[in-house]
Amino acid sequence: MRGTRQISGKGLSLAFFLLLLLVPLRAPAEDAGGAFPLIGRLDGRDTAFRQYIADVESNRQRIFNRERNRESPAALAQSLTIYQYTPQEGEDLFSLAARCNIPYAALASLNRLSHPALPEEGMPLLLPSIPGIFIPAEPETDLERLLAAARLSRLGNGSVALTVSRGGAAEIFHFCPGADFTATERVFFLNSGFRFPLRAFTLTSPYGIRQNPVTGVIGLHGGLDLAAPEGAEVFAAAGGTVTEIGNDPVYGNYVIIRHRDNWASLYGHLRSVETTLRSLVQSGTLIGRVGSTGQSTGPHLHFELRQNGRARDPGKLLFQAGGQ
Repeated sequence: MRGTRQISGKGLSLAFFLLLLLVPLRAPAEDAGGAFPLIGRLDGRDTAFRQYIADVESNRQRIFNRERNRESPAALAQSLTIYQYTPQEGEDLFSLAARCNIPYAALASLNRLSHPALPEEGMPLLLPSIPGIFIPAEPETDLERLLAAARLSRLGNGSVALTVSRGGAAEIFHFCPGADFTATERVFFLNSGFRFPLRAFTLTSPYGIRQNPVTGVIGLHGGLDLAAPEGAEVFAAAGGTVTEIGNDPVYGNYVIIRHRDNWASLYGHLRSVETTLRSLVQSGTLIGRVGSTGQSTGPHLHFELRQNGRARDPGKLLFQAGGQ
């Protein structure tokens, strides 16, 4: 199929794409070259790129009008076409997203990128023709676990299961058409200096104004509530110095770690603390275990990132830091 394939109409439909996946793979190179329409260059002289841009524009219109037209996620996913392109020297994730008129979240999640750096030189990227978030059925990175916790734990989450085959292996994704990174997801994608403090969790309360589940008072929730089993290991989100260990009526048993550039992280409601004051810790160092101490309705970790002593909204932090 390589070198002779012509793209026409709507490109490779999802139905035909899935049929291709049923054919036994003969070699990884043939799989990479034959399963996806190939884009050689990101300009109008490339037939596949012209078709890709047309597909993206059509699908963006469908996303925009989906409520009026009452299109389900499954109906939208039927128009998904996955193309393949190998980045050239000087191109980065953000320039590729702008050139392809597709959010970088769609490129990052489909290609399982945990930070903005592209794969090593010569490695191809997959380009989806519909904006959205691709969540692997088996999350491996902190970002993927956050995506899964925030979306797949809800009933009627608007996702569609699909299979993507590359490199001789098939991967199952939950595709959420039209979805984009939240502010919290963006800050963890762009700020590669921080990692999640738990290996597995469910996001039960994001940053922002909410009604306190214990007191009923409406106010700012200055961090993330991450539900996890009692005793689950809690790790340092980045390297730094343990500057405070204590017990608070609200946070219960807590640890604060100071990081570079006036950043600090707070870990609350701990059952136990597994570090000592003034210890130097690395990213991923065990510092405590999940509990339900303080103002808590069940085992979870209250996790904050602070700058200059103040809990920060990840969305505002992103723009202040000049992120995209």
